[in-house]
Amino acid sequence: MEINKLPKIVERSAKRVGRGIGSGKGGHTSGRGTKGQKARETVKIDFEGTKFKKSFLKRVPLLRGKGKFKSRTVKAELNVGDLEGWPAKTEVTAENLVKTGWIADGRVRVKILGGGEIKKAVVVKVPASKAATAKIEAAGGKVETAV
Repeated sequence: MEINKLPKIVERSAKRVGRGIGSGKGGHTSGRGTKGQKARETVKIDFEGTKFKKSFLKRVPLLRGKGKFKSRTVKAELNVGDLEGWPAKTEVTAENLVKTGWIADGRVRVKILGGGEIKKAVVVKVPASKAATAKIEAAGGKVETAV
């Protein structure tokens, strides 16, 4: 094997930071300059500088612990095929879905998705996708989304 017959390596490997002065990114700062916020390992997600009195965190309600930025509404998704077992002459609303036990909580955002097939006519009063609306209307039902 000769040197001129070896395959060319196009990609360089990533520079390993903090592995001694000879590595090119060694020493005590490891390519991050000196001091300052960007030289630190992490910055807290809720950090907003010195404007704390007018900050976003002062304006949100006092919710302690993990998950304080998560939505408190539950999202439920039903497929069109699931509505095949829906009682006749009953509108599909969020309240009726909770009453009949199809979905669990009262604070729910429901959406009907286009999976499955439906043969019975139902009146849907919750948001539905385009595919779901087409299938429901093809079966003789209708979608009335209240805004």
